[in-house]
Amino acid sequence: MHEEISLVHDLALILISAGVITLIFKLLKQPLVLGYIVAGFLIGPYFTLFPTVIGEERITEWSEIGVIFLLFALGLEFSFKKLLNVGGSALITAVTEVVAMLCIGFFVGQLLGWTVLESIFLGGMLSMSSTTIIIKAFGDLNLRNQKFTTIVFGTLVVEDIVAILMMVMLSTVAVSRQFAGGDMIFSLLKLVFFLTLCFLVGIYVIPTFLRKFHKGMNDETLLIISIGFCFGLVALASYFGFSAALGAFLMGSILAETIEGIHIEHLTKNIKDLFGAVFFVSVGMMVNPHTLVLYWLPILILTLVTIFGKTFFSSAGVLLSGQPLKISLQSGFSLAQIGEFAFIIASLGYSLGVMREFIYPVIITISVITTFTTPYFIRLANPFYEWLNPKLSTKFKTFLDNYTSGGDLVKSESDWKKLMKYCFTNILVYGVLSIAVILGFSRRVYPFIASLLVNRIPDLLINFVNALLTILVMIPFLIGIMSVNRKNKEITDRLISDGHKGNRRRIEALTLFRIFLATLFVTVVLFINFKTTSWPVIFIALAIIFFLFFAHKNFKAHQIMEDRFLSNLNQREEHERRKSPLRSSISAQLSNSDIHLAKVTVSPDSPFIGKSLKELHLRKNYNVNIVKIIRGHKEIYIPDGNNCLYPSDQLTVIGTDEHITSFTKVMEIQDSEESQPQKSEIELASFLVKEESPILGKNLAQIGFRDSGCLIIEVDRGKESFVNPDVSFTFEEGDLVWIAGQKDKIQQFT
Repeated sequence: MHEEISLVHDLALILISAGVITLIFKLLKQPLVLGYIVAGFLIGPYFTLFPTVIGEERITEWSEIGVIFLLFALGLEFSFKKLLNVGGSALITAVTEVVAMLCIGFFVGQLLGWTVLESIFLGGMLSMSSTTIIIKAFGDLNLRNQKFTTIVFGTLVVEDIVAILMMVMLSTVAVSRQFAGGDMIFSLLKLVFFLTLCFLVGIYVIPTFLRKFHKGMNDETLLIISIGFCFGLVALASYFGFSAALGAFLMGSILAETIEGIHIEHLTKNIKDLFGAVFFVSVGMMVNPHTLVLYWLPILILTLVTIFGKTFFSSAGVLLSGQPLKISLQSGFSLAQIGEFAFIIASLGYSLGVMREFIYPVIITISVITTFTTPYFIRLANPFYEWLNPKLSTKFKTFLDNYTSGGDLVKSESDWKKLMKYCFTNILVYGVLSIAVILGFSRRVYPFIASLLVNRIPDLLINFVNALLTILVMIPFLIGIMSVNRKNKEITDRLISDGHKGNRRRIEALTLFRIFLATLFVTVVLFINFKTTSWPVIFIALAIIFFLFFAHKNFKAHQIMEDRFLSNLNQREEHERRKSPLRSSISAQLSNSDIHLAKVTVSPDSPFIGKSLKELHLRKNYNVNIVKIIRGHKEIYIPDGNNCLYPSDQLTVIGTDEHITSFTKVMEIQDSEESQPQKSEIELASFLVKEESPILGKNLAQIGFRDSGCLIIEVDRGKESFVNPDVSFTFEEGDLVWIAGQKDKIQQFT
């Protein structure tokens, strides 16, 4: 019971201190993450002025749950579709910045005298920017509608998935304590197998399950099921030797592909905030002021390396991807910080025992400093561009203009590239599923069958039954490896018909290679069950494969499974396309241009309220076009000049950064508190008509109560009452008048 009371004491201390400190930070307009860290420092073991947490071990467990929910929420915001749609600019930027900072972090760590593993972890921590801090800064600076922010968000998406993979790889290196190439390759292949299998099975099963039981689910049930899925995959990832964070992130990304993804994100937000607060407070508890004073020089060096290194290489990555210099600098200056993933990687290294204790508070201090500098660096981007641009030579400017004229350097794909991508994807997907079937039957099904039939039938027959069942289950996947769908069949026909003799030979070679892979899988099944590689086994495998190859049109299971998977994978995208067809169709076409879509809400205080688009001349005055108006449940596409604007209208606007920003300032204008009229409540009052009263002897029409903002409710005259008297009613001395209106208006009649 004592331990339970200690836990309650610690949680109360954590949450109360976090709440109070974050209120202060909110008033100071600083990120709440910093408030949590400061709160943790104040109640930690190194600061004795306030009460201190008792059971640090139990708090560590709660903070690990916090990491799980943080990564689960990140996965819900992530979606694998986002990774595919971030574009070449974000992908090139993320790869350039991550690789460069990994190398710089490693070499700086070596120069500081840190171990090889510490230097590798340092590079990993310095390469990750903070999604939370950047989103907060963009919101505070009102920059979310600008073009460069889409590149920054895309870069953060790529960095997030790289961080997850990096955590797995760093864990493998830390546990093995060596860099053996074979072990690294095996760990990487194991990771790819696990990610692919979980994603394929998850997308095939979970959206179907949610859709089938949608009517029977309320918010409570959906929340419980979602968290259950999350912890289930966390347990599965831990069982296979991966981190809990990987399982949480993966399940979040799977659920993000469903229609319920946004709803689940909303339901789990409060839980994520709660446990996330515990995690960040526990981070602050590990800050030792003595360590910070002792290691001030590494902190200074690493802070400067982080700010200037990430700014330079992020800007270089965006410029390398084909974006203009101004957008490159705006993006690079926005990514100059480290954040929550640095904490998680530092916590991982410390828990695995490959990092010394002082590194943790050093990284936290760097994060705090770079968090404070982030808004200032974002503001500095435009002045720096204005200073730098005139100093560039004409020749270099011409080179940049020619290089960036294409926008995104990713061009349309050739038929061969499309075909090779499809074949590679098919081999990966169906190969992983085939391996999973083989492992499942050999390690789980075969022992079960053997335990049931042992001493009843010969072992050879048991092996035959297991091999037969394995191959039957694998048939859809074997056909998937060998066949092509209708779309890619058209590509192969087009390549063959273009008259180039080499195309036919390449396609035939590709087909034979896929038949060989399918044969290899069947051969492995026969070898596992019969422990022989004799020629009869190979001939049997070839016979099975050729039968499936020529009869695959009669097997519909493969096509049904593929259609179901693709339907589930595109479920949310199709839903959003039906909901917002205009945004979905235009966004892709404008992705390489400075002109882009933005959403603007019409403020009740906007001077444009009640005016028609024809009167406003938006294209002439602001160089923007309104392509859609959402008014309640009504959607107006391509509104004409006679449409008027009303308070709270949601406008979809097309324009450049500068034009949209100036237009937004007018549309979303808010009156300051000083300029707002003082609110006055309506009161019900009564007064007697006296000899000196200004209304004595007058009727309601002569007085004009309504014009004065008042309303006569009732007049009592002796025992007689006149409710809602008409305009001809005349007031007499002694009448008791009941009047409704604002207090200052009523006083003129009393």
